[in-house]
Amino acid sequence: MSTLANRPNTALLVIDVQNDVVQDAYERDAVVGNIGRVVEKARSEQVPVVWVQHNDEDLVRGSEAWQLVPELHRDDAEVLVDKSYGDAFEDTVLEDVLSGLGVGRLVVVGAQTDACIRCTLHGAFTRGYDAMLVSDAHTTSDITQWGAPPPEAVIAHTNLYWRLQSAPGRTAGIVETKDVTFEPQT
Repeated sequence: MSTLANRPNTALLVIDVQNDVVQDAYERDAVVGNIGRVVEKARSEQVPVVWVQHNDEDLVRGSEAWQLVPELHRDDAEVLVDKSYGDAFEDTVLEDVLSGLGVGRLVVVGAQTDACIRCTLHGAFTRGYDAMLVSDAHTTSDITQWGAPPPEAVIAHTNLYWRLQSAPGRTAGIVETKDVTFEPQT
């Protein structure tokens, strides 16, 4: 159970599923579809859905490139966190939002696996959150030209090491879309 006191709730964190971020992502359509299924499951169970949207000099706030993909629809009542760093907690309101909701456990989906997903998972875990990664609902682009492994290897490796992550008083792991639960693991 989370090391955060009096925070028994779970939230779904949807990270950077934006037009330019996932435009050329590995298995883009299947992953976006899985993200949509997890979002609907969270909504049906009245679990808070928190959307994260990256911006920087290449991904300008308000531009078409910055918008969430058209397949996913954020409800106006759902929180949108604006970020400029890989870790969605860095210099954002995310911690305040989650604290206000009594959240100590996160279920994470989105992009890019080897950047903002990893950074945010580690940021959450070191801050005391339980963090569950949906193994078939995150993706990344092919950056092999800069020395990275192929996207499918990046995703598989991230799933492997997150499944094996551990720390005192916190839980981590992976789950497939079809098996997502918003109940804490015991």
